Amino acid sequence: MTTIQRVGQIGVPVKDIDRAITFYKDVLKLPLLFNTDTMAFFECNGLRLLLTLPEKEQFAHPSSVIYFNVEDIKTAYQDLFEKGVIFLDEPHVVAKMRQTETWMTFFKDTEDNIHALMSEVHN
Repeated sequence: MTTIQRVGQIGVPVKDIDRAITFYKDVLKLPLLFNTDTMAFFECNGLRLLLTLPEKEQFAHPSSVIYFNVEDIKTAYQDLFEKGVIFLDEPHVVAKMRQTETWMTFFKDTEDNIHALMSEVHN
């Protein structure tokens, strides 16, 4: 019996690999592990993020939402907003559990994929 232990990689389809590499490396500040003409691999605290040009038309679709954990969501929002990132909303509380609030804000990358910043604030 196979037991899944963790997510090892997330694939994000892109339309322009060079533009996407610039966004994820220079704007989101993720370390670029390596890239080819059609793929780029980034490190995100033990999770590998793969940007890829779809091999076939059937694989060209919007990506899953990636929730990037940040310590201070308001500062991260402001920093990325100043770099031209398109946000769909402002940081807001999405859940409260005891002394912890979960905050989120959603944004688009250069390839029109929607992702989010998230932060857990302990009161």
